[in-house]
Amino acid sequence: MEENIYHDVIIIGGSYAGLSAALALGRAIRNVLIIDNDRPCNWQTPHSHNFLTQDGNTPAAIAEISKSQVMAYPTIQFLNDTVVNVQGENNNFVVFTLAGEPRKAKKLLFTTGIKDLLPAIPGFSDSWGISVIHCPYCHGYEYKGQPTGILANGETAFEFGRLINNWTNQLTIFTNGESTISAAHYKLLAAMNIAVFEKRIKEIIHVDGYLNRLVFDNEEEHDLDALYARIPFEQHSYIPKELGCALTDSGHIQVDDFQKTTVPGIYAAGDNSTFLRAVTSAIAAGAKAGAFLNHELIAEN
Repeated sequence: MEENIYHDVIIIGGSYAGLSAALALGRAIRNVLIIDNDRPCNWQTPHSHNFLTQDGNTPAAIAEISKSQVMAYPTIQFLNDTVVNVQGENNNFVVFTLAGEPRKAKKLLFTTGIKDLLPAIPGFSDSWGISVIHCPYCHGYEYKGQPTGILANGETAFEFGRLINNWTNQLTIFTNGESTISAAHYKLLAAMNIAVFEKRIKEIIHVDGYLNRLVFDNEEEHDLDALYARIPFEQHSYIPKELGCALTDSGHIQVDDFQKTTVPGIYAAGDNSTFLRAVTSAIAAGAKAGAFLNHELIAEN
């Protein structure tokens, strides 16, 4: 390993949180390396919303603008590669990539996001992020007042139904099997004119990701323009857990108010460490992580 390949911070993951942290660190004149393999989870989403100055822009365009601004700072480098292993400890980490030479860093920031575990329903993955969606603040306005479904069950279905009812009064909950919604919640949903269907979904019919209707096992069909779904996830990178970073009960990387993990010298920001899954939240967390990484470097120096 060349001795001159050494960085104050290596950021693993170069999407919104990673670029935001790099911007703060670049302006603090820190030597930073961003390593990213260009696989953002929202690559299929046509537009990003609820983001001041960027509302309605494409995720790719926002990322391109962000990267060009970040890379204007001379102490920041970008490596298109995949991190496969990390060794060492605080102030002496070694990062190994798929194709490149090992790099050393004092601190690490993981902005690696999460991996959605999509159900094996034909048409679901093709429509995910387009008309099969997760967040009303990101996508709800575009489907306001339209026939909309919710793929959920139990208490989650009730809470999600009460929320989405703000955007449309043409709302149906699909439990995709036997309902576990309580009797009390059934009454409240009925009072909001929200129907509950327990039939199993056979297929999602769509055109280029834009939902047309659901087809059930009994061949019955239900017309829809949008379907909200709460689906499970896992960490996109297994490395933080291997390094000893604790996870929360929900499966996110545990961080404190400064984005520090439970392992000294390792920070995390973005979707991997919060249930607030939005571009703006990722950017805010990245900026905070960058600032406090710099404070930690100053204190230790």
